[in-house]
Amino acid sequence: MEEIRQTQKKYCSRAMTLAIFVGFAFILAGFKPIGKGLILGTVFSIFNFILMGETLPMRFGKSKGRTFFVSLGSIAVRYFVLAIPIVTAIKFEQFNFFAAIAGIFMVQFVLLADHLLGRVKLPQFIRKTAKGRN
Repeated sequence: MEEIRQTQKKYCSRAMTLAIFVGFAFILAGFKPIGKGLILGTVFSIFNFILMGETLPMRFGKSKGRTFFVSLGSIAVRYFVLAIPIVTAIKFEQFNFFAAIAGIFMVQFVLLADHLLGRVKLPQFIRKTAKGRN
C-alpha cells in the first residue's frame, strides 16, 4: 500500500505543479478560461487517480462475484468524479471545456512523459542530479 501512495504522491504532485504553471501562464496571457479549465480538470484527475489507488486493495482476496461488483462500483464512482469537471466546464463560461478535458488527462500525460523521458539517454551530470532529487 505504501508503494501505491508513493507513486500517487510522485505523479500527482508533478501533474498539479505542471497544471498550475501552465494554467497560470494562460491566465497571465489573458486566457483565463483555459487556465482555469486546465487546473479544474487536473484536480479531478488527481482525485480519480487517488480513488483508483485506494480501491485497488479492496479487490484482492475476495470472491470473483464480489470482486466484480467492487470493480464495477469503483469504475462508476470514478466516471462520476470525472464527469464533474466536464459538466462544470459546459455550464460555466469561466472554464474552457477543452482545457478541462486536457486537465482530466494530466496524470496520464505525466505518467507517459516520465516513461518516455526515462528511456532517453541523458548526459551523465543530468542523471546524477535527477537521482539526487528522488
